[in-house]
Amino acid sequence: MTLLKILTYPEKSLSLPSAPLEEITDEVIALTKDMGETMFEAPGVGLAAPQVGVNKRIIVYDSNAGNPEADREQKEFTALINPEITAASGSIVSEEEGCLSVVDYTSDVKRYETVTVKAQDIDGNPVEFEAKGILAVIMQHEIDHLDGILFIDRISVLKRSIYKKKLSKKLKEKE
Repeated sequence: MTLLKILTYPEKSLSLPSAPLEEITDEVIALTKDMGETMFEAPGVGLAAPQVGVNKRIIVYDSNAGNPEADREQKEFTALINPEITAASGSIVSEEEGCLSVVDYTSDVKRYETVTVKAQDIDGNPVEFEAKGILAVIMQHEIDHLDGILFIDRISVLKRSIYKKKLSKKLKEKE
C-alpha cells in the first residue's frame, strides 16, 4: 500500500464535484486501500477521493468512529462507492470540526444529527444505513467533498475570511 498526497485548500480541484464511479476495478480497490492507510496515517476518521486528486465518488472512513468500546489500535476502514444522503433529520453542532485538506483550522459546523446513506460497498453490493452522531458528521463531511464543498464553506463568512487571511500569510512566509 502507498501513502497518498492529501491536497490542501486552496487547491482548485477540491471545489469540483466528483463523477460517479461506473465500475469497481482492481485499481479502485487498490485506491481505497491506499486511501484507508493515508487516512489513518494523517490521522483522520474519513477521506474522500478528491482529497487525493481522484475526482470520483469514493470515500473511506474509520469503521470504529464513534464506537467508544472499539480498540483504538484496530485500524479498520469502510469504503463507500457513489454514496449519497437520502434522508436527514435533527440538528447538531459538530464542535471543532476539522479536515485533512484544511490545515491548522477547526470550527463549529451545523450538521444533521441523523442521515440515511445509500451507496455500494467495495464488492459492488448496495448498502443503506442510518448514521447518527459522529458517524453522521463524517458522512456529511466526506460526501460534501464529493460535491466540491469544504467544511469552511459551511461556516460564517467572517470565520472563513479569517482563515483565508491566516492561510495567505502562512503561504507568503513560505515563499
